Amino acid sequence: MPTVTFSSPKMRRDLTVYAPAGDRKSILGVAREHGVAIDCECQKGECGSCTVEVIHIGNKPPMAVHLTEKEKLTLLTSGKLARQEFEELELLDLAPRYRLACQYLLLDEDIVVKF
Repeated sequence: MPTVTFSSPKMRRDLTVYAPAGDRKSILGVAREHGVAIDCECQKGECGSCTVEVIHIGNKPPMAVHLTEKEKLTLLTSGKLARQEFEELELLDLAPRYRLACQYLLLDEDIVVKF
């Protein structure tokens, strides 16, 4: 069962929770379920207010590498992802370190979410 560790200066301490694979919940959904307050405005991947840093931990390679079209546009527009960096990551089939919490669907991988 994958774990998600939420880490932020806004929190008194880090919180690690289990996220059952197959639930198809977003980082934002799991955060809300456990009382973790990640900033968000639209919840549709359009505003970028829920941008988080995702760090993969454990022995498995990252699984959630593909960005939604909304996520690509929002991260590129906000400057969290440079066009050249995006093209290189896409070519190598790698995930960027910044993602939108409302768009990132959890898979069977252990991650740390910094915000």
